[in-house]
Amino acid sequence: MEQRFMGTSGLRVSALTLGTMTWGNETDAETARTQLRDFVDGGGTTLDTAVSHVEGRSEAILGELLGDVVPRSDVVLISKAGISHRNGKRMVDTSKRAMLAGLDASLARLGTDHLDLWLANIWDENVPLEETLGALEYAVSSGRVRYAGVSNYNGWQLARAATLSDTPIVANQVEYSLLARAAEQEVIPAAEHVGAGLLCWAPLGRGVLTGKYRGQIPADSRAASATMGSYVEKYLEGRPSRITEALITAADGLGRKPLDVALSWLLENHGVSAAIVGPRTGEQLKEIMKSSLAPLPDQIVKVLSEVSRPQR
Repeated sequence: MEQRFMGTSGLRVSALTLGTMTWGNETDAETARTQLRDFVDGGGTTLDTAVSHVEGRSEAILGELLGDVVPRSDVVLISKAGISHRNGKRMVDTSKRAMLAGLDASLARLGTDHLDLWLANIWDENVPLEETLGALEYAVSSGRVRYAGVSNYNGWQLARAATLSDTPIVANQVEYSLLARAAEQEVIPAAEHVGAGLLCWAPLGRGVLTGKYRGQIPADSRAASATMGSYVEKYLEGRPSRITEALITAADGLGRKPLDVALSWLLENHGVSAAIVGPRTGEQLKEIMKSSLAPLPDQIVKVLSEVSRPQR
């Protein structure tokens, strides 16, 4: 698998990053073990988690696998702090106290003395940006974090963070796919200006770009779930459906899977360092890992870019 630099930094990440948001919930520990082994065997090096994922169980499962399935030194470990869940309620707190407490908890669960990349998970209107950046700077200077970044920041937020921070902001994790191209308006230009790379979550349009929802909603899918249905719903009909049909037509013509074409389109875009894939099952990861990720013909890129162009 191709290894890419994160923005203009020296940090190398694999073009596909394994997301672990479902570990400890929809994905059990044994399936997680299989996923990690298959991902590493396929050339993947980069793992993404967060203190908020399943109230820390995602990190705990990953921590049990590091050193067993793969040496800690062979992977690039990413985690995030600033969002937590208590008694079923989502809480945002990027204060220095909360951020560093989250970092301590992450390191303990992961069984490591450092993260390769640590992100402020979200913009917090209630905390001065300088305080949040202070937590990132302290984490790097203390040796517990190698590189710092942010997540879900828009263009001006990223630019301001990069300007104020004494530690380089090397990454911004945002949603980006053929079905969600808002990042192109401000985030990508800002990222290129400050030298940050993009880590793209939901690169398969929350699963829709695999084509599995074409004319149906599988009973075991997220769209059929009472808790996750709304996460997928907005991409199932109307314009997103037409974009998906265009993708499937292009994939059929190329003799490739829709998910392979969707990921290849994304990874060719400026500023993208990696696409974060979050399969729930071992079978889903196997399909992803079969992707060639080969460059698309110019005409296919042009057609897909035109049909999915954001409407103003």
